[in-house]
Amino acid sequence: MRTRSLLALVGVVAALSASAIVPASADDVPVLTTGSAGGTPVAVGDVLKASLASGTTATLYSSSTGTSGVSCSASTFTATATDNPAAPGTATESLTGHTFDSSSCSSNVVGVLGVTGITVDNLPYSTAVGSDGSVTVTPAAGSTIQTTVKLRTLLGTLNCVYRAPSLSGTASNADNSITFANQQFIKFSGSSLCFSSGYFTAKYAPVIDTSQPDSPVVYVN
Repeated sequence: MRTRSLLALVGVVAALSASAIVPASADDVPVLTTGSAGGTPVAVGDVLKASLASGTTATLYSSSTGTSGVSCSASTFTATATDNPAAPGTATESLTGHTFDSSSCSSNVVGVLGVTGITVDNLPYSTAVGSDGSVTVTPAAGSTIQTTVKLRTLLGTLNCVYRAPSLSGTASNADNSITFANQQFIKFSGSSLCFSSGYFTAKYAPVIDTSQPDSPVVYVN
């Protein structure tokens, strides 16, 4: 009886040891991973970054179907991961930087000679990335998403200030991108040369995790 009991105990210990090394199930995969879908988790505090997809421009046009406004070929965003729960779910980030290289920007608005600067105000913004690929950018409570466009004219530099309550985009694992299409801003202040509405379109790719070795690309699960 004692021999049988000892054998049974050994069997239980072996079973527990085996269960302890079973790989994590699919349910344990977080929303954001690097290297591949279901790959290495993006850690809270990791810094994510992306520039405009090769060959594309970021535009702020006066209408959703027009081509009059401002265009830039160099833009970058930087965000810090603040929560990365198990998928399906919603990961959150703090958008701490969003820049446009004014030397890459131009305008075809009548009366405008050039673009001297574009700044994104009221940072940081909160960014939510869902397992379904949805991306939502919102300002802090009591604030607003705001962009100031500085236009050079014969009369000097004009500041055109645009605001939006939030922005919606789409993340894709096909090219590790985030795309914003025709996101509407309303003019808050500025001269008559500042169009009354601005529709923002841009594609950023690839999104990379600069906190991990070799800055791997980021996937959404």
